[in-house]
Parts: sequence; structure tokens; C-alpha cells
Amino acid sequence: MGIFNRTTLAAAAILIGAAFGPATAASLKFSVAAEPYPPFASKNAAGVWEGFEVDLAKAICKAGSMDCEIVETAWDGIIPALLAKKIDVIFASMSITDERSKTIAFSIPYYNTPPAWIADKSTQLTLTPEGLKGKTIGVQIGTIHLDYANKYYGAGSTVKTYQTQDEANSDLAAGRIDVALADSAALDAFLDSDAGKCCETKGYADKNDPIFGTGVGAGLRKEDTELKAKIDAAIAAVYKSGEYETIEKKYFKYDIGTPPKS
Repeated sequence: MGIFNRTTLAAAAILIGAAFGPATAASLKFSVAAEPYPPFASKNAAGVWEGFEVDLAKAICKAGSMDCEIVETAWDGIIPALLAKKIDVIFASMSITDERSKTIAFSIPYYNTPPAWIADKSTQLTLTPEGLKGKTIGVQIGTIHLDYANKYYGAGSTVKTYQTQDEANSDLAAGRIDVALADSAALDAFLDSDAGKCCETKGYADKNDPIFGTGVGAGLRKEDTELKAKIDAAIAAVYKSGEYETIEKKYFKYDIGTPPKS
């Protein structure tokens, strides 16, 4: 997440057994973040998790013949929960970065989208440190987007942090900040909503910057090498079968996948 709308709502994983069926003692706990992050993962009116990552997790578990269940964990505690064995897999739009890889392992990437800048349609912006000097940039706390904003824009701009991307989007729509930086796919969901009619994409940050990593992957404990191999193979199988594209088209108008897709 980048990304990915995460407040401190829960300190530990909360079982949502309906996502994959009845839980068993041997079920692998795939954790989304407790905070809504549409279209990747959010709860519907019935309180059931749905979205691209939920559907993809189901497909991966089926392809790998794994008994899985969806749980939720507060974003700011999701890596500690993994290391404490409260969950088995982080499946929450977590970007693969060198810094995170010091602590946990990652599967092969299962999507990669560029970071985008959005602002009010009437606003003219030059998206350089000099061009945004004196402006207020809204970013979600605990994300690679915050790291990027602090590194390149922190000296001349005000970097305002939010617990969730929804909060940043709301402040942008209300004119309380000048621009927001987040994952483009997540921002598209906001721009397509009634609340987002005020705003538009102004440009993209360089997704090749090392801060943004190499795409989004499933987070695992370093010692779980067999599980990593199984998930890697299952992701590749979902790509190869065409099921990835089927799921992707439910939520996106463009391809967000990464190799190996053949």
C-alpha cells in the first residue's frame, strides 16, 4: 500500500470464517487490513469481506489446495501479528520493499500499480518539490507514499498524515489539503465515486523509485519457505489459467498484474 485505508481498529486478527468456509485448526490465516481499502478489500453491508484481494486469495488457496480463512488485522500491527504467528499470510496490498524484506519474506508479486497524485480539478500543479512548495500533501500513515513524500517533499511542503486513505480523500474534497498521493488503483475508486467528482489525477510518481519496491506480494515469515513456494506456485497457476484476468476485470478497467502471467 502502498498502500493500501488502515486505522488502528483491531489489535489482533478477527476471524471472518464465511469468506472461505468453516475454519479449522489447520486453516491458513490470510490477513487483510482491518481498514477498508476498496477495491482491494472492504466489508459489504452484511459485514463480509469482498474485493480484488479477497477473490484472489480464494483463487490462490484453491489452486494450491490450501485450507484458508480470511482474518483482519490493524495495518499498523500486521507485521508484528505475522511474526507472532497470529496470522500466516499478509494479503493486504503490502509493497515489496528492501526495508520490509529485512523482517519478512514475500511471495512473487501479484499486482503492481503506479503511485498517483490527485487534486481538485480546478487546481493547477507542478508535481515537483519546487512546484509543491508551500502546499499541503495528504498521505496515509505507515505507507511507502508517506516515505516518498517525506523524502522528496518534506523540506518545502507540509506532509499531513491520515490513519486511512478515506480520511485523506475527504480532506482533499473539502479543500483542507492541496493534493493527495496514494496508489493509483485505490484512488481510482475514489475518483469514480460521487465524493470524488471534485478531483482528478494530476500525474504519477516514479514507480521505479526504490521506495516503491517491486510490486505487491503476500507477506510471510522468513522461515516458512515451503509455504512461500506453495503460494508462489499458486499465484503463477492463477495467472496461467486465466482466472487472474477474470478476477481483475471485475474491479479494474486495465491490467494491474505482474509476471509471470504466461
